[in-house]
Amino acid sequence: MKCVILAAGEGKRMHPLTYTRPKVMLPIGNKPILEWNMLNAIKAGLKQFIFVVGYKSEMVRNYFQNGKKWNIKIEYVNQGNALGTAHAIGMVERFADNFIVLSGDTIFEKQDIKKIVEKKNSMGIIKVENPREYGVVKLKKEKVIKIYEKMETPISNIINAGIYHFDKKIFDFINKTKKSSRGEYEITDSINMMIKEIEIDGVLLNEWRDVVYPWHLLDANEEILKKIPKKIEGIVGKNTNLNEKVIVGKNSTILSGSYIEGPVIIGENCKIGPNCYIRPYTSIGNECHIGNACEVKNSIIMDNSNIPHQNYVGDSVIAKNCNFGAGSKVANLRLDKKNIKVNLNGTKINTMRRKLGTIVGDNVQIGINSMLNTGSIIGNDCYIGPGSIVNGEIVTKSKIL
Repeated sequence: MKCVILAAGEGKRMHPLTYTRPKVMLPIGNKPILEWNMLNAIKAGLKQFIFVVGYKSEMVRNYFQNGKKWNIKIEYVNQGNALGTAHAIGMVERFADNFIVLSGDTIFEKQDIKKIVEKKNSMGIIKVENPREYGVVKLKKEKVIKIYEKMETPISNIINAGIYHFDKKIFDFINKTKKSSRGEYEITDSINMMIKEIEIDGVLLNEWRDVVYPWHLLDANEEILKKIPKKIEGIVGKNTNLNEKVIVGKNSTILSGSYIEGPVIIGENCKIGPNCYIRPYTSIGNECHIGNACEVKNSIIMDNSNIPHQNYVGDSVIAKNCNFGAGSKVANLRLDKKNIKVNLNGTKINTMRRKLGTIVGDNVQIGINSMLNTGSIIGNDCYIGPGSIVNGEIVTKSKIL
């Protein structure tokens, strides 16, 4: 059986992080989202994979190559124009006849993947608090009767989870599928045709994490770090304190006075300390420096980024090749303790989070004593001058002086 993973989309709601990488390559727990799905599928017994790629596909191909590193086989199909999920699945018609499909930007667990593998003509379903954002599933006992896309007044809180088990018959219905009102060929429309002739089982999943906006990476990162075992491959100096589960990569050095409260993962070739405090649910990539009198909490710091001198970063996502000047700090809690709203792509969004710091794109340089307010979003290649106060959305290549 083959495992088809949909990995072609850009992920515009993940800007600015996806200007330079496809959404599925965003890291949580120092691995791309796509890799976690692949690893869980491998644990479920799958060895043959087809990645449907498109946007910046070379990043996916270069990272995963042919799968030899994981003792599996990976084939690639390029979707070309992103014309919807049915179109993406239809691209594998010549390569698969009994297969499961995973949405590459949603994280599925091993046992749930296994349940789908074992039940032909099935789809995963999950109960959520806000079903209006998803395809709501109508059931009769365990059978799927209909899928309704993005209902204003949902008939239930059971939604389409984005994982399926199909045989070659699905392609007959995909080929009959017409464009939706959103201008895409959607697999839910294909399934709605299919269930008129072939029964499809709804399989209730136990664990499921949809990653839509940048702050959702923090939730997924927390869940992943809770499950990763402790592993020290770097050098831990004297007078350091590593509590709970801490992972330290090869050639990374933890210097005197550093206090790390796990779960925390630190990549390779990092310099941590002296005298810094790293709090739970923090992922630090490769070639990073967290320096003297710095505190980092519940954040994702990507490769080659530095937080080196008297900085505070909390509940934030910092992309690659960024640098914080001495004394620059992130605010992550409103004074009135209300939920934090952000401006993203020109639209105001309620994050439903009481704590959220900043989302920083690639190659951002932040001057000394700058202050980044709650929910601020900084595009790629920006310069934030000394003593600046950052609010709202800062577009790519801006200079604040």
